[in-house]
Amino acid sequence: MKRLLAFIQKEVWHILRDFRTLVVVFGLPVIQVLIFGFAIRNEVENVPVVFCDKSGDAVTQAVISKVLAGGNFVYAGNISREEAAVEVFRRGEAKAAVVFGSDFGKRYHGGESPQVQFLIDASDPNTATTIRNYLTGILKGFLKQKQEEKGLQNPMLMVPEVRMLYNESLSSAKLFVPGILVVILLVVSAMITSLSLTREKEIGTMEVLLASPLRPWTIILGKLAPYLLISFFNACVILALGFVVFNVPVKGSLGLLFAESLLFVLVALALGVFLSTTSRSQQEALMKSLFALLMPSILLSGFLFPIANMPLPLQALSTLMPARWFIVILRAIMLQGTGIEAFWQETLILAAMAVLLVAASIKKFKIRLEE
Repeated sequence: MKRLLAFIQKEVWHILRDFRTLVVVFGLPVIQVLIFGFAIRNEVENVPVVFCDKSGDAVTQAVISKVLAGGNFVYAGNISREEAAVEVFRRGEAKAAVVFGSDFGKRYHGGESPQVQFLIDASDPNTATTIRNYLTGILKGFLKQKQEEKGLQNPMLMVPEVRMLYNESLSSAKLFVPGILVVILLVVSAMITSLSLTREKEIGTMEVLLASPLRPWTIILGKLAPYLLISFFNACVILALGFVVFNVPVKGSLGLLFAESLLFVLVALALGVFLSTTSRSQQEALMKSLFALLMPSILLSGFLFPIANMPLPLQALSTLMPARWFIVILRAIMLQGTGIEAFWQETLILAAMAVLLVAASIKKFKIRLEE
């Protein structure tokens, strides 16, 4: 145990003195421009929406058909009352709900302003704003068309009542702070880990370490432990700054948040070890991390841009990114305050990734040692 602690202490000091491993997290602008060009799309597509039709007449059915006709929204079901939208949002079955007043058709035929309400999941404020603008434009366009068909001169005044759940102020910080947490954990746990292990092989000290009284598992554990500690320290700092400076809450269980973070760090560490076993130099490990891990994880995880807006090949590629599943978990815990029942599938996916990557890393590491 003393040898392990001494080895960990040596690794911590080495990390703090190595300036090159700290500046590598900035990335390459060219890669960012290329991926941004394919990933950014301003419009929303295939947004699941539920309807609460209290009026139940032909007018509301015509409005529903109009909302679903453009391809921006897909039908996700009906709800009996507006309060049920919260549970639908928690389960991830819809992003918006349209609630018609009980006298919508009567007001419409009487020339009065129909009552309609939008309930929108604002965990992602940019998408929520776009959804609101789309729905408002569709409904206003519907009324204008019907008024022109009837030859009415005075347009009906319709101002939908909009409520943004989970992020009423549409604060961008509540979108970016969880994403920044993912990026920091990836950078510290995966990229620098792969560079550290590759450096030992490149300069020939890995053989020296293996020839020392330290066992191979002790060496790997000593290498990974500092990054595990640094990752959790960075996570705590980011969460504290998000709460104090940006007023980003953690509505769910703090213990569950750290447990899920530990699982994600394990996946990232395993990725770093696996990349190091397939790389012969630090430059090779760096390029693999940038092309296969860092930039794709930032841009294809849903951190900056909705995955549903991306082309289908990029959507399929995003399923291989651990950050995609961790982003869902973070937003569910921090913004929605949900428990494990809301994201157990994402947790199982991360656990499966951790097991597969650890097994592949151990096998690859043994092969490298035999060589």
